[in-house]
Amino acid sequence: MAEYQIHQFDVLIVGAGGAGLRAAIEASAAGVKVGVVTKSLLGKAHTVMAEGGMAAAMGNVDDRDSWRVHFADTMRGGQYLNNPRMAELHAKEAPARVRELEAWGAVFDRTKDGRILQRNFGGHRYPRLAHVGDRTGLEMIRTLQDHGIHQGIDFHMETTVLTLLKDGDRCVGAFGYDRERGRFRVFHAKAVVLATGGIGRAYQITSNSWEYTGDGHSLAYHAGAALMDMEFVQFHPTGMVWPPSVKGILVTEGVRGEGGVLRNKDGKRFMFDDIPANYKTQTAETEEEGWRYTQGDKTARRPPELLTRDHVARCIRREVKEGRGSPHGGVFLDISWIKEKLPNAAEHIKKKLPSMYHQFKQLADIDITKEPMEIGPTTHYTMGGVEVDADSQMSSVPGLFAAGECGAGLHGANRLGGNSLSDLVVFGRRAGEYAAKFAKENGAGKIDQAFVDKVAKIALGPFDRGAAGENPFAVQHELQEMMQDLVGIVRVESEMESALGEIAKLKARAVKAGVSGNREYNGGWHTALDLDNLLTVSDVITRAAIERKESRGAHFRDDFPDKSEEWAKYNIRVTKGPDGEPKVERVPIKPLTEEQKLVIEENK
Repeated sequence: MAEYQIHQFDVLIVGAGGAGLRAAIEASAAGVKVGVVTKSLLGKAHTVMAEGGMAAAMGNVDDRDSWRVHFADTMRGGQYLNNPRMAELHAKEAPARVRELEAWGAVFDRTKDGRILQRNFGGHRYPRLAHVGDRTGLEMIRTLQDHGIHQGIDFHMETTVLTLLKDGDRCVGAFGYDRERGRFRVFHAKAVVLATGGIGRAYQITSNSWEYTGDGHSLAYHAGAALMDMEFVQFHPTGMVWPPSVKGILVTEGVRGEGGVLRNKDGKRFMFDDIPANYKTQTAETEEEGWRYTQGDKTARRPPELLTRDHVARCIRREVKEGRGSPHGGVFLDISWIKEKLPNAAEHIKKKLPSMYHQFKQLADIDITKEPMEIGPTTHYTMGGVEVDADSQMSSVPGLFAAGECGAGLHGANRLGGNSLSDLVVFGRRAGEYAAKFAKENGAGKIDQAFVDKVAKIALGPFDRGAAGENPFAVQHELQEMMQDLVGIVRVESEMESALGEIAKLKARAVKAGVSGNREYNGGWHTALDLDNLLTVSDVITRAAIERKESRGAHFRDDFPDKSEEWAKYNIRVTKGPDGEPKVERVPIKPLTEEQKLVIEENK
């Protein structure tokens, strides 16, 4: 392997967001040699875009909160398809992870008596989100980086992984290339942790950054690991819709947590018209009660704008479809109205939501302290990912772990806002701990030289085809348009079957992708290599969505609009069959323990 640069590690982490950095810190603390590969620059991971906060039942603002309530909220939000062991671990361990970040230098907003302040968020019964204004993800990454760079971790920035390497059934490393010069690299490792984030770039309108092309999902799938819950793609209800250049950029749920309301073109707060039965007792009956909740009144119930994201997104879509939408195809999100309630409303908004104020002022020339924002649903998060063991985060492939958004289990059919940031550090830490343990107990394994050479040859194929080949940008654009239209917020079997046919055609075109120029910083080449991941996850999402013949959480079927008791019993698992085609199967959901049943019952 003289022609490839070779790097030797005990634990290799793919991804440098919250989960990847936390895994790297934990593995390094265990005394093993750790390498981190990141597709972009350190500090630019998509985690920095997470705004509202991280959910942890610390009880600093409302002492009625506890891990038991957080667990019940998470299970209810996930429509009970969650792995209950993961939901329990997350609820129990999140407060310690928040305090750990604080000890490492994170500067959280504070209560008057100096404790970490917590805010309201959709689906959470009590104010639970520890936050830093509306820039919480940025503070998390800054803190983890500042702590991590002193741990002796070897970082490889602007490096893309093309495939995982195996010795028999076991994962023994990864093969990729550096984006700056286009040179191939072999990463030989005893254990690999995937922390690559989501799949949003498979869709046309998304809040996700450019790196989110389903790399970890696809790498694990092709290495033999199972993907689970892939039909559940979350469309965040509030993304910018105007101007077109910023369509999809996230508007934090924190706006609604601070009192922002949703109105249609007639000025009506339409969310009061449709409150799901299982949230009726927890939802405000009047606008006044909803306002009191956002201001910390413990006797009030949350406003309907703070129902789960899947429900809010569908209500917005209904308003638009029935002709009550805003001029640019969304609805209005209004925080400026609180001037009716607070004398210093403008300063309050700027203090609580500094990024949102700046974002709308700079990008849309809108002052959110004076006028409403135009918003609409945007592809935001995938609940689906690599099926992992709840405690260790190891997949069905020995030595291969997954954490954060590319892992599955915690969120079930729908993720609650704020659970993602605490998910990153709770399960990032666990993945790092158990990957290090695995590395200590196992040797390095052997690398298949012939396989590496084959992958390298395929990766260079676009240069052989040159400008006469398919345009990779065109293929990606057509895929994104098709997924948005046919496998989006509302789904129908005939459209999804049509999508499968289109995906097959796009796969045939993708293998003929051609690029000109050389390997250095070649955007066309990078896009051509990303296509396989995007097409893989799109195919799996569509097949899983066809299989689940009901509406639940983020998966809404127009042809099966109701929840089914039968489908409540199953998760959907997809693996790569011996013929290379996806194998879709139903697997029974993980059963609740007696204690977990009791916790859910007492928090209904």
